Amino acid sequence: MKKVILIAMIVSTIMSCAKKPSVEKANSQEPKKDGVEVSLKDTVKEVKVGADADSHGCKASAGYTWSELKKECIRVFEGTKLSHYDDGKTYTTASYVIFDGNKAELFLDTQKESIILERKSEGDSWVNGDWQLIPWRGYVLKKRNDILYTGQ
Repeated sequence: MKKVILIAMIVSTIMSCAKKPSVEKANSQEPKKDGVEVSLKDTVKEVKVGADADSHGCKASAGYTWSELKKECIRVFEGTKLSHYDDGKTYTTASYVIFDGNKAELFLDTQKESIILERKSEGDSWVNGDWQLIPWRGYVLKKRNDILYTGQ
């Protein structure tokens, strides 16, 4: 029994020390850039998880977006959710509004930049140009005279 164990150990030691066959590249020529050979390692960018901070340092992978209103990274989904006004279509996106005093910042699925609205006093609507956020049965967001979003 001891001989079998000894032989098994010797064989496994020899197998683990054996030289592994090299894998040849399918294309032995390296790519060239401006006439200079470039290794494939140089052409691949390394992407680190969590290294997606924007110009303000907000990490989108963690759910953060820059707020012009609060001047900090926020998670918009913690704000008030707005839904598209019932127009018979099915949507898979969401829009949000956050409040700070007499100002409101809209994060709409149809806009690249946020929109800041302002109201004159408590109970008034928040306004910015054609945009109007009305506090009625929750909130109603209008652009010109068209109701686009509602929310609680």
